[in-house]
Amino acid sequence: MSQPQPDPQGGLAARRGALRLLAHVLRDGRMLGDGASGLEGPDAARALRLAGAVLRHMGRADALLKRRLERQPATRTRDILRLATVELFALGAAPHGVVHDAVALARISPKTAKQAGLVNAVLRGLSDAQAEWDALPPPSLPPWLRKPLAKAWGRDRLEAIEAAHTVPAPLDLTPKPGVAVEGAEALPTGSFRLPGGQVSALPGYAEGAWWVQDAAAACPVRLLGDVAGLRVLDLCAAPGGKTMQLAAGGAEVTALDLSEARMRRLRENLERTGLPAEIVVADALDWTPEAQFDAVLLDAPCTATGTIRRHPDLPHLREARDVEALTKLQYRLIDRALTFLRPGGRLVYCTCSLLPVEGEQQVAAALGRHPGLQAEAPDPAALGLPPETASAHGLRLLPDLWPERGHMDGFYMALLRAPA
Repeated sequence: MSQPQPDPQGGLAARRGALRLLAHVLRDGRMLGDGASGLEGPDAARALRLAGAVLRHMGRADALLKRRLERQPATRTRDILRLATVELFALGAAPHGVVHDAVALARISPKTAKQAGLVNAVLRGLSDAQAEWDALPPPSLPPWLRKPLAKAWGRDRLEAIEAAHTVPAPLDLTPKPGVAVEGAEALPTGSFRLPGGQVSALPGYAEGAWWVQDAAAACPVRLLGDVAGLRVLDLCAAPGGKTMQLAAGGAEVTALDLSEARMRRLRENLERTGLPAEIVVADALDWTPEAQFDAVLLDAPCTATGTIRRHPDLPHLREARDVEALTKLQYRLIDRALTFLRPGGRLVYCTCSLLPVEGEQQVAAALGRHPGLQAEAPDPAALGLPPETASAHGLRLLPDLWPERGHMDGFYMALLRAPA
């Protein structure tokens, strides 16, 4: 590498913000968010992208750096090296700007100023390491998650899922009926996909023609088919993608969620799209409706392990003990949701989890404890999905699907019918 030069794009502020975000996740145990970077506008967006890339590729960066470090450096120095390594080999950034700013970041803090020379030397030593980086396997999921996934889906499928997690998620949009999104790929499931972009600047945003929603997350509502004229309860509704799907399909929707803050975003989305829904802020375990519903959609709280491709902080924040608490809550919510149904009404249960204990096993247990409750096996082809997505009592979507299109989130969904 040549002598480090300043980044012509002026990336020091964004890189410094990315370090704050990494500390926010790795040391403070908090969710990744642009607010923690201390920046606004394009710098905040870039800092978030950089931190996300580091979290996606941290295992590979650590493996590459370990071969070049006699001992672990200071925590902040290690993060500076991780950031620079990921920029160089995963993002293809210009070496001169990356190295210059990495050294500058080390010098900024009294805790790392004495290691600026180390940062410079290590990064210079990586000048011919691209082939070495390319040969490294994708970062492994934490053992508490990897073990049950290997048991459920097999090692080959697990490794394909881990590889999918290194690919940033594209931008998926759900349109109102009859709307086509300009310049986007039409997906077989009915969603539209773009490589990215500023959402509010896209055609149709201001007019409320569509909303952001991963293609997998848009499938559960489609299990219900034609919802026109039906009274439908959307439990755990925020931020509102499924509520808007139901309302756009002509359903009379009640959207319920425990969080007032999250419901504010749902209200904003409804206002932008001009779609109607009754909003209820309450705990579903305590709330009682005035009348029963034709259908209930329960997108239950879960480990969200199916969304790691878009939330790379999750493997660093979740723990095995989270699973037990969430499965107990899912159990209670299913039982509660069934009481909201009229006789013969339908319940869609879904989670954005990769774990069968939050999906297939949860539904099997519900069928066992509720006599007369039936699972209606969906046809994957009718939803634009490949046949291998058929799973016990429902559909199982995994992140390695659609590799040629940029993958999708992991989801499980089932359609249950109450006794008549």
